[in-house]
Amino acid sequence: MGTRAPVVDHGPRTGAKVALTFDADMTDGMLASLRAGRVKSYANLRILDLLERDEVAATFFLTGKWVQRYPDVTRRIAGNPRFELANHTYGHAAFTGDCYDLPSQPVGELAGDVAKTFEVIEPYGGRQTRYFRFPGLCHDAATLDALAPLGVTVVDGDVVSGDPFATAWKPLVRAVLDHVRPGSVVIMHVTEANAAMTDEALPHILAGLRERGLVPAPLSEVLAGA
Repeated sequence: MGTRAPVVDHGPRTGAKVALTFDADMTDGMLASLRAGRVKSYANLRILDLLERDEVAATFFLTGKWVQRYPDVTRRIAGNPRFELANHTYGHAAFTGDCYDLPSQPVGELAGDVAKTFEVIEPYGGRQTRYFRFPGLCHDAATLDALAPLGVTVVDGDVVSGDPFATAWKPLVRAVLDHVRPGSVVIMHVTEANAAMTDEALPHILAGLRERGLVPAPLSEVLAGA
């Protein structure tokens, strides 16, 4: 198995497949905002509506706390054969120093955190994977070593939409379409309250992919052969 979890940014640069990935973040602070009524939702159902209507494949990196807060939405994702489920930690904590403004946990707790998240996701069935994404894409040698026993593949991504806290949709479209290539892994978010422009940008992103002859596919298909 090796002593370090592998990290991939993209799949082979051949063919026409690209992976649309959506992170489902959830921290204790976000849960507090929901309870206090400061935000309405961290589950953007308009994204799911669009993907389902157009029969678009996608992969969702789920935090355990998001799954527990939105079990019905998780069931909806798991029930779609075009969607894959992946792991994004239990509570969206950082396991390295100075990772944006994320809450932090010791690296010694990482393996247990990720294993717990797989246990939370597992009962929902569907197309489950052993893919894992670090919050903020923040990782180092120690964190990759800690994940080795779990047999996960760490997926960063080569196209960052920049959708968290965006105030306009057009820059998100440009950020994706200016950089996407065959084999690309596009990073977006399904957390409506802190990624409010994603659903507005998505139809234009999908149209731009079609114009370029690129086809969204499940992450496992895009990474095949990587």
